[in-house]
This record gives sequence, C-alpha cells and structure tokens, in this order.
Amino acid sequence: MDVKSFYQKMRQKEREIASPFAIISSLETPEGGRAGVLTEVSRELAARMIVEGRGRLANEAEVKEYREARERARQEAEERELAGRLLVNFVPQTIEPAKPRKPAKD
Repeated sequence: MDVKSFYQKMRQKEREIASPFAIISSLETPEGGRAGVLTEVSRELAARMIVEGRGRLANEAEVKEYREARERARQEAEERELAGRLLVNFVPQTIEPAKPRKPAKD
C-alpha cells in the first residue's frame, strides 16, 4: 500500500468518527488476532485499525452490550471494595464518676 494513500484513508476515517473515542470490534488476523473483542480506543487508533483491516466500528447493539458490561464490572468492583472495608461504630457511653474512697486504717 502506498504510504500517501494509507494516511489519506486514515484521515478520512478519522473524520467519519464523530466522538473522540470509539468502540472497535476486532477482526481475525493471520497473526492470531481474535475476532469480536470489543475495545474503546481513541479516534486515531480506531481509524488506523480500520484501515489496516484489524478492526471495525462496533454497531449500536455491540456498543450497548459493551457499556452495560463495563457498568456491571464497575458496580461489582465497588461492591467488593465495600465488602472488604471494616466498619467500626463508636457509641458514646456516659460513665459515672468514681465514688471517693475512705482512707485506709493503720
């Protein structure tokens, strides 16, 4: 591939991606890349992956699934963190003053 046309395609793909971050679904590659792995990447990296044939933009259903999975993972992590905390409550209690003692006899 011609370097000039490669970067022209990359810039075109970058313009097509509206948000600063995009969710990419990976494609199977001869180097062992697994298909269908969703990842949130920058617009520039998303454009590079698409032009190189290593990924594609995720569709709406995949984006929704990805965001829900991330939210579930965040909630589970928060729950694990809270479960690991030791909670101690101090309850104030009034103590009666000690009664004066009589002096000891010799």
